[in-house]
Amino acid sequence: MVDLYEPTSPYDQGFLDTGDGNRVYYEQLGNPAGKPAVHVHGGPGGGTAQRPTRAWDPERYRLVRFDQRNCGRSTPHASDPAADMSLNTTQHLIDDMERLREHLGIDKWLVNGASWGSTLGLAYAQQHPERVTEIVIQAVTTSSPAELDWLYRGAGRFHPEAWDRFRDGVPEDERDGDLLAAYARLMENPDRAIREKAAADWLTWEDAVISHEPNGSPGMYSDRDVDAQIGLVRICSHIFSNGAWLEKDQILRDAHKLAGIPGVLVHGRHDMGCPPQTAWELAKAWPDARLHIFDDSGHVGGEAMRHTVRAALEEFKNR
Repeated sequence: MVDLYEPTSPYDQGFLDTGDGNRVYYEQLGNPAGKPAVHVHGGPGGGTAQRPTRAWDPERYRLVRFDQRNCGRSTPHASDPAADMSLNTTQHLIDDMERLREHLGIDKWLVNGASWGSTLGLAYAQQHPERVTEIVIQAVTTSSPAELDWLYRGAGRFHPEAWDRFRDGVPEDERDGDLLAAYARLMENPDRAIREKAAADWLTWEDAVISHEPNGSPGMYSDRDVDAQIGLVRICSHIFSNGAWLEKDQILRDAHKLAGIPGVLVHGRHDMGCPPQTAWELAKAWPDARLHIFDDSGHVGGEAMRHTVRAALEEFKNR
């Protein structure tokens, strides 16, 4: 068993000025002279954890955490209608990561993330493979059209009553069309009450998807303050309604660009939001990756999944 470390809090915090009116919050934890690593949070728009870490060896790692554009402590926050969502695309986020790496004087780093964090982390690594030493990701998703269609439509076969409520959250004349685009439009409405309701409807669906998974946690997505709910759903609907600005199956297609980068993929067999097919296909296309699928876990993971992530971090800390 890989033991948890004593809680480690940031030794450095700051904001990265992106030059276009955005300021990206970042923090560093562990050993300033340690092996660099970056954690890429999920959502999109979920923000990084505002608590100490216990999974990373504080003597061996220099861990960078950051809040992606318009969420968490980054500014402007997406709950503010004045925040310009046209400046929040996958390419903007990739460029922010690279700009942050340069700002911190880091040559290469390990990339770690989960869910949307796996999409962004993989997309970053495929653009900048020379800057990535290893990749450790959990709840693997590439945000492909098929995956997004499953999460926001196909999974309704298992939760029909919840999906009906999700569909009925948009205007009646849009319910048979592109639901993600319809929600994105609602999240741009100047009436805050409309934005609050749309955010609540969206997050109620997200909660339903994981509600019956092993280790599922009711209210996992909606258990945040109203501004955080609005920001999360505004970013999610904006990015996903645009297909994350990725070409169809782009990350799987470009898996060869990860050649030579050791990877560990950790996934739950019963992940209702991101079925394991994607992780399986990615592992086949990326020979340097090892895939671990756990029968007792879903999207939110479990102790065996967390242990495997920690074991990978232990393995790579001396590499």
